[in-house]
Amino acid sequence: MVDGLLQVEGGRPLSGEITVRGAKNLVPKAMVAALLGTTPSVLGNVPLIRDVEVVSGLLTLHGVQVDYDQTAGILRLDPSRVEAAHVADIDAHAGSSRIPILFCGPLLHRLGEAFIPDLGGCRIGDRPIDFHLDILRSFGAVVDKLEAGIRLTAPDGLRGTVIELPYPSVGATEQTLLTAVRADGRTELRGAAVEPEIMDLVDVLQKMGAIISVDTDRIIHIEGVEELAGYRHTALPDRIETASWASAALATGGDVFVHGAHQSHMTTFLNIFRKVGGAFDVRDDGIRFYHPGGDLRSIVVETNVHPGFMTDWQQPLVVALTQADGVSIVHETVYENRFGFTKALCKMGAAIQVYRECLGGTACRFGQRNFYHSAVISGPTPLRGADIVVPDLRGGFSHLIAALAAQGTSRVEGINLIDRGYEHFMSKLGSLDAKVARLA
Repeated sequence: MVDGLLQVEGGRPLSGEITVRGAKNLVPKAMVAALLGTTPSVLGNVPLIRDVEVVSGLLTLHGVQVDYDQTAGILRLDPSRVEAAHVADIDAHAGSSRIPILFCGPLLHRLGEAFIPDLGGCRIGDRPIDFHLDILRSFGAVVDKLEAGIRLTAPDGLRGTVIELPYPSVGATEQTLLTAVRADGRTELRGAAVEPEIMDLVDVLQKMGAIISVDTDRIIHIEGVEELAGYRHTALPDRIETASWASAALATGGDVFVHGAHQSHMTTFLNIFRKVGGAFDVRDDGIRFYHPGGDLRSIVVETNVHPGFMTDWQQPLVVALTQADGVSIVHETVYENRFGFTKALCKMGAAIQVYRECLGGTACRFGQRNFYHSAVISGPTPLRGADIVVPDLRGGFSHLIAALAAQGTSRVEGINLIDRGYEHFMSKLGSLDAKVARLA
């Protein structure tokens, strides 16, 4: 049976209003942080997405009581009865998410041991688990690789350490924060990621009683404490989903108001959106994104870590750039394998070529490693409906945007992947007057 099949009648401008709730890149991590507390935590603005379901299941397996009011978007997490889960139960979640690796530090503090299964996630680039394990080892964890996964213990407890990241990795920064806050002594993290979602996680941990200072030049200092309490926190809105709907409005010639969107999280995207020819109005309760008429303009853009142009913004934007006048260049510097989704766009009529060279910007770490990490988009080119298969979460939503912008009928297979990061996306499409029908 086909894993999620959507029929899309394209060529219709998206028009209407939708609401974006908490960030996929923050909410699951804040849920994991609740393990560190001795009292219940309450998290608001929680979206109903697959990653929240996965983490809820893993927390439940470890003895955390999870109560989720889906309508209100409120999670209550009670970790007072945390216990070790059975390996077979945890293994049932293997391949569903990469979040389990972030359980290790909190579980080592609470139980003295942790087990993680093989990890899944989108195949968009190298995300080596050994990088996380090396961080945990530096805190004093003992790592044993087993056939079913990895077992970690901390016979002497976890100790503060100095960690220098070769690249500002979001996952590695999260791992360090979640482990260091209850480690004995001080931890210094150099080369840290400073994305808004990281800063929101710092806010969560500080509310719990952690002592964390974020200095200049990507340096974070953490003073370990013996005990943390629960927190009450409202998650920041999802800036990736916001940008995805904004790009959809631009590509289809539409007009979409995104309730919950915050300008301060979107500054770099908004600049590029305006340069391409899109228009937006910032209001207290959200942002309106629309195509003001006239030709879209080609651009040169390079993805980078925050405060640069976010890698998860480029895939939806590329679809809009197929309708821009001239030659656009996109240089991807965060993930080395992120242009596979362009094959489907070319099948639909786009003129996109990918290159191994660093085009349009400075040389990056992928420049001499044979990865196709630069794209040249010539436009405007009419898009035609086609049968396409979703490759990953963000690429999949970009395929959906292309199908909505294309003339004719498209069949998009594998849309269940989109559920991982886009809450109620089918009902939102309905709210925007899209003509779509789920076939399987």
